[in-house]
Amino acid sequence: MSESPLIMSLRTAVEAAPDDVPLRLHLAQLLLDAGLGQDAIAHVAAALQRDPGNTEAQTLMARAVAPPAVVSAPAPAPTSYDWKRAENELSDVVPPAFVQPEEPHPPLAADGDDADDGSLWEVETGSVKLADVGGMHEVKDRLEAAFLAPMRNPELRKLYGKSLRGGLLMYGPPGCGKTYIARAVAGELGARFMSVSISDVLDMWIGNSERNLRQLFETARRNAPCVLFLDEIDALGAKRSQIRHTGMRNTVNQLLTELDGVNGSANEGVFVLAATNHPWDVDTALRRPGRLDRMLLVLPPDQPAREGILHHHLKDRPVAGIDLAKLAKRTDGFSGADLQHLCESAAERALLDSVRTGRARMIEMSDLLGALDHVRPSTGPWFASARNVAQFANEGGAYDELLAYLKRKKML
Repeated sequence: MSESPLIMSLRTAVEAAPDDVPLRLHLAQLLLDAGLGQDAIAHVAAALQRDPGNTEAQTLMARAVAPPAVVSAPAPAPTSYDWKRAENELSDVVPPAFVQPEEPHPPLAADGDDADDGSLWEVETGSVKLADVGGMHEVKDRLEAAFLAPMRNPELRKLYGKSLRGGLLMYGPPGCGKTYIARAVAGELGARFMSVSISDVLDMWIGNSERNLRQLFETARRNAPCVLFLDEIDALGAKRSQIRHTGMRNTVNQLLTELDGVNGSANEGVFVLAATNHPWDVDTALRRPGRLDRMLLVLPPDQPAREGILHHHLKDRPVAGIDLAKLAKRTDGFSGADLQHLCESAAERALLDSVRTGRARMIEMSDLLGALDHVRPSTGPWFASARNVAQFANEGGAYDELLAYLKRKKML
């Protein structure tokens, strides 16, 4: 039977734009209606690999794999995959069967997926500690020497005239756990924690953004000792020379005023931590001494941290024969978010195979290695931009640490 012109046209369009999920699902719907179930399944599976949470794709897959209803039989045939039976088949898989279960797993590491605090005024109690972050020893050592050690030793702090306040700018590729590290700093200091993003501060009405900043810092001062974490500081404190809108320039000025207030005696115990993926876009006045005067490079997780992240995302799934050490070696350069996506993709492969065969099975090493063939680290574009800055705009040696990393990884 020849295909309709519409299906033929859609096939051509999908070949030209393979990442267009809605277009691929439209083609799968027409193929399914035309009785071409296996062809439709292939397109739905491709769509799920690109967007695992797509409800339309999941519905189409359930319809495609359902056996046809037997009209003449007195008892109707099942119309969908037997999820209950699959759950019973895998219910005894606790804990997951990793390759080396006798070895203690490293602590869970930052994976870049902390939940949004939801409110500008929400103040948390720090419970996460640096010991909860697997690997990342260089980051921990720098935090300890430049930030935490003086705060833990009041007598030495008094002797050397070190004030109980400070500002730290963390930068690096996205998805590497800067928010998680900020929470760990709050836990180490026994301080409260406030996480703020650009959407919590900026307002369309002139003057409201400045007021929000003022109230934010006042709340932090009332809750001292408090770690105030400013995410996306490059958007909130962009270079004023590149801002044409007066309201945004006023917001940056207000932020500078509040950071200067952190140096006053009334603000003792307020620790300002900021994070950005683009430190070169941050106003230079924000990084002058007395404000965010220390910079910390947060790189993709090292091998122990990658093992911790992979273990975290697989520990509640039915797995068998997973070699975490091998996976960690093969995922050098992956961010925490990339590793989470890798585990999701492997789970998707096992699920789709179970639906096709009608029998539930474990997530195996082959699923993770197969997913690894399609998942690439998202940090590449960031390093491409950072390389130019480190080489040609490293004023005052601000990016020496980044330059050393690029040389070590042979990216220059």
